Amino acid sequence: MGGSAGGVGALDVILSALSRDFALPVLAVQHLHPSDDGSFARHMADAARLPVVEACDKERIERGCLYTAPANYHMLVERDGTISLSVDEPVNWSRPSIDVLFDSAALAWGEGVVAVILSGANADGVEGMRSVKAAGGFTIAQDPADAESRVMPQAAIDAGVVDEVLSAKEIGQLLAEFGAIEKL
Repeated sequence: MGGSAGGVGALDVILSALSRDFALPVLAVQHLHPSDDGSFARHMADAARLPVVEACDKERIERGCLYTAPANYHMLVERDGTISLSVDEPVNWSRPSIDVLFDSAALAWGEGVVAVILSGANADGVEGMRSVKAAGGFTIAQDPADAESRVMPQAAIDAGVVDEVLSAKEIGQLLAEFGAIEKL
């Protein structure tokens, strides 16, 4: 999942729908100020029922955990099921970048990826959504009418890379269903 302006509120709503026994890993990129000291991860830990981890380089991705990208680091998914952190140049003026996460997840997990773009004020995430869709994954955009800042989800919709447009509450409900199916 990825968001920017207004993304934290949308994540709060989505995560409230996911139970402690949610069977999938969740990786979240939120555009943060470079000086964020982990407060985003702490906020998510208070809001979510899932265990929340501010990602570390080479950390193994486990089911049922929420991984947040630390400030000023891109978060990538590796084919061996670990996270990599990078200080490569910002993408769409952002580090962490949603595009970087989605691109890497598409390469590592292909059709097993569900990419979610949330409220935000730039076009970060559009190219990553394109990669996920090309790899056979499933893409969701927050309904711009439901977003605090509609630019980011609208850019993905306009690019034709979105399978579903849903409110934050509906996204949470759908992901909860996906997590329940995965447990079977």
